[in-house]
Amino acid sequence: MGRSPTRIRRLPEKAVDDRSVIHAILDEGYVCHVAYLMDNRPVVIPTLYVRDEEKVLLHGSTSSGIARAARRGSPLSVAVTLVDGLVVARSAFESSVNYRSVVLHGEGSVLEGADHRRALDLMVEGLIPGRLADVRQPTDVEIRKTAVVAVPIDLVSAKVSSGPPEDDPADLGTGVWAGVVPIATSYGEPIPAPDLEPHLDVPDYLSRYRRS
Repeated sequence: MGRSPTRIRRLPEKAVDDRSVIHAILDEGYVCHVAYLMDNRPVVIPTLYVRDEEKVLLHGSTSSGIARAARRGSPLSVAVTLVDGLVVARSAFESSVNYRSVVLHGEGSVLEGADHRRALDLMVEGLIPGRLADVRQPTDVEIRKTAVVAVPIDLVSAKVSSGPPEDDPADLGTGVWAGVVPIATSYGEPIPAPDLEPHLDVPDYLSRYRRS
């Protein structure tokens, strides 16, 4: 019997199977890394994604490696990682990062027809809620050039690492600083395009944009 792709062997105490936590990690991220097989060699590609209920939608061109891999039935692995802090321990061995991660395994399906069109709308609205009502809708040519690959959130594993360093007791009291340096994503003021009409204000959904 082969090993389960979702079994966490390294630091299994950090494993999370709460579906709401898995969804929250996926909803906070923008970019995933997708692994697949191409000519019998592994390939990893970063791409934009959004979550659609119990699926992850991967964005790319119709000729992208991800789309071609999905069409020929290559297994896919999709990884999303959010880094929350540098864990500064008293020893190099115990130094690490605080993070939240999700890894999916399975086969992807290239969406067609109404499912494809809906997925393109979800990509826009999922990344910037409120934007879909403002933008020009894609032309038939643009739709044909853009692929969306759906991967079910089925074979999934997640890990969460948080808190202070876990130093060896022998390293305590050595006069070396230890703790956590928090890492957070910040959003600045939207910068208008140089050719923007001067009377247009920044939409509310951009001026207050946050992702959590």
